[in-house]
Amino acid sequence: MSLSSSKPLLQMTSRAAVIQMVSGQDVATNLLMARNQLEHAKQQGALLALLPENFAVFGSRQLQARGEAELSVQGPLRSWMAKQAKDLGLWLVGGTIPCADKATHSHRVRAACFVYDDTGQEVARYDKIHLFDADVTDAHGSYRESDNFEGGDALVVVETPIGRIGLTTCYDLRFAELHTALVAKGAQVITNGAAFTCATGEAHWHTLLKARAIETQCYILAAAQGGSHGIRETYGHSMIIDPWGNVLQEMQQGEGCVSASIDLDFLQKVRQKMPIGQHRRL
Repeated sequence: MSLSSSKPLLQMTSRAAVIQMVSGQDVATNLLMARNQLEHAKQQGALLALLPENFAVFGSRQLQARGEAELSVQGPLRSWMAKQAKDLGLWLVGGTIPCADKATHSHRVRAACFVYDDTGQEVARYDKIHLFDADVTDAHGSYRESDNFEGGDALVVVETPIGRIGLTTCYDLRFAELHTALVAKGAQVITNGAAFTCATGEAHWHTLLKARAIETQCYILAAAQGGSHGIRETYGHSMIIDPWGNVLQEMQQGEGCVSASIDLDFLQKVRQKMPIGQHRRL
């Protein structure tokens, strides 16, 4: 679902940034870190910046209370994102924050990704569809995201100045059909705010991101958590990949921001020379 009421001015060549963080238990500290990196994105000339999954709230403590606080646009984290976008004149794709769902009345929250335009207006929301319930060979061992979160069920593509963006989150990366469906809805750029574990990241992060770029012929913006969060270790390696599968920018570990040009003319040429969308049979 896109909530945008007016189409943004599209630029055929523009700049986008991905922000890497090492979020902790203190929300105020996380927000200060995010603000600093958003300023760096603006300084690099980005029109749009992507934050990672769990950028403000990392961990399961008080998820329900925080999720209920974000039910309206006046929620503290939603208000914070709107203010950053307006102050910096920057489109913001807000990783994920916990947000309750009025319709379900569940004890669980949604992992919600909100998008803000450069005036601070909230223009879209995507609720993470695929939940990470897996056993991993790391110190944490077992991950059961569905204990605290419920999955969304709607695809979201939103018009932005850098192109039509399809929204995904972390574990969504493993599901090619989701990305194909976003392209069918017009996506030219696909974002993924993530908190991949080190073990799964080392095994599959690069391969999956490049595959998603190549098969969809989209730019991929991937913003990750990248460091130690107590018992959890996240992989990092935030990156921007073009529609031919070239890694344009990559950041290994720690906090930071990288940016690259999004060239929709190049994207169109890739799709014209190899029209995968026209050839698809299944």
